[in-house]
Amino acid sequence: MATPTIDGSASTAVETCPAEIREILQAAAGGAELTFEQGLVLATAGGAALEALVAVADRLRQQTAGDAITYVVNRNINFTNVCFVGCSFCGFGRGPGAADAYSLSFEEVVRRAREAWDRGATEVCVQGGLPRDLDGFFYRDLLRAIKHAIPGMHVHAFSPMEIDYGVLKTGMPLRDYLRMMKDEGLGSIPGTAAEILDDRVRKELSPNKLPAARWVEIISAAHELGIPTTSTMMYGHVEEPADWVRHMLLLREIQKRTGGFTEFVPLGFIHENTRLYRHGGARPGAKRDEHLRVHALARVLLHGAIKNLQVSWVKLGFETSLACLQAGANDFSGTLMEESISKAAGATFGEYVSPEEFRARIRSIGRIPAERTTTYKIRRIFDQPEQDPRPAVAQLPMVQSESRVTYTEGAY
Repeated sequence: MATPTIDGSASTAVETCPAEIREILQAAAGGAELTFEQGLVLATAGGAALEALVAVADRLRQQTAGDAITYVVNRNINFTNVCFVGCSFCGFGRGPGAADAYSLSFEEVVRRAREAWDRGATEVCVQGGLPRDLDGFFYRDLLRAIKHAIPGMHVHAFSPMEIDYGVLKTGMPLRDYLRMMKDEGLGSIPGTAAEILDDRVRKELSPNKLPAARWVEIISAAHELGIPTTSTMMYGHVEEPADWVRHMLLLREIQKRTGGFTEFVPLGFIHENTRLYRHGGARPGAKRDEHLRVHALARVLLHGAIKNLQVSWVKLGFETSLACLQAGANDFSGTLMEESISKAAGATFGEYVSPEEFRARIRSIGRIPAERTTTYKIRRIFDQPEQDPRPAVAQLPMVQSESRVTYTEGAY
């Protein structure tokens, strides 16, 4: 790949910004790995400096990932909301005695997965809360049930927190546990439960969450065993810009060592229904400029390491997502079909986006839609709108209340 250069509108934006910013962005465009100090300067950019950062990030995106914006047809399945961890930023978790606590049977999870497959999904993303009475091999058995019923479905499942819990419950060594899960068909792991990879911040957010070093250990072991993962960062709460930079540089370091991250996903904090915000411990999420700054910073700091940068439309909404897709991001995430965790925290941007709507929104900013697999293999490029497939079912039927079985002790 040719050495990236700053040209066109990016060049104009850079020339009009402060000299210190200009030098850093020129270094990044020339392929240099930025330092913490340089990253921190960019992380606090505003005005003309932010415009230049966004322009250069978009140029690096174009040179690295092209003009396609990818998406995956998938379904989220959150199998229980019962959780003892008690993260202050979470509006999803419930105690086992809560009136709205629920648990899905294996049969219901498989039904939802098959329904998604029949509507063109290639992936199910399976995660849930952590009930105290979870059987040690629950995650393995749930994985088996899905893969037995739908062998072709990619199962993207079980965050590092859930993997750690499975290891604890079974008593197996981490690598043996991960090998077992891979052998049973685990395709990839969501790199959630990362929040901010700094134990000072993590203790404020959730004292019971696994330490940063354990997250890194689990992710690294998965990569070394050939299990790809995503990577994430939650921002807009109690963290500071320096925390973003340290977090991203740690991910860059892991990626240089393992190559196992498929993408980086910045996750804006949804504050409305969270204890962290209600008790005055966090700001009310990020504003538009902060969303742009985080996504553009990620493209620049992770350049040459993590190719794909994803927007979370559930957390950002479509207008801000499209702006971030012009600020370094190249992936629109998935159709989801249902999404419980962000919704429970107060997100209002819906639970499902059809492939047709993704394509229309992508074209509205002059880019090319492309459907991908979980691991970013392109299934189809939609460069000719007139050749788009006919719309499938416009909306997945809403989940029926009777399928959300009330949680009872011993359910797991």
